[in-house]
Amino acid sequence: MSRRTGKRILTVNNVDVLTENIPEPSWLTSVQSFLKILLDKLEIRNWEFSVTFCDDAFIHKLNLDYRGKDSATDVLTFAQDDNPLPFIHKEERHNAGDIIISLETLGENAEYFGVGENEELKRLLIHGMLHLTGLDHSDNSPEQKMLILQEKLMDELTEVKIF
Repeated sequence: MSRRTGKRILTVNNVDVLTENIPEPSWLTSVQSFLKILLDKLEIRNWEFSVTFCDDAFIHKLNLDYRGKDSATDVLTFAQDDNPLPFIHKEERHNAGDIIISLETLGENAEYFGVGENEELKRLLIHGMLHLTGLDHSDNSPEQKMLILQEKLMDELTEVKIF
């Protein structure tokens, strides 16, 4: 409680980690630990959001229904606010939205790019989180501002393992 206002000040982020159409991975609880470190790095507090891990069929349907794209993808982000940046450092709780990640496509991407699945998982979580903050990119070229920040965060979080 704040002595001046009598209002409780929240400083903790709340992340729900869920699964859809897949068995629960043994490393699921480690995702919350990774996201806590990422949120601290981004200086985000008082956010609520979810991360759902799923199969290609589930993300394909979302991609078709919400983006008109008839294919599976690796990550989708559904931000609850068009301009979330004012909410990053606020004391009030903010429902930021949802991140959806297909573990099937994640595995395919890891193989295609020649990286481990742990690295690809971190990249997709960072990517989704940056979208929730309002950042975007017009394509996947590495000179995009959001993707430069994504890779900077990847470098800073190299030693953090999820599984």
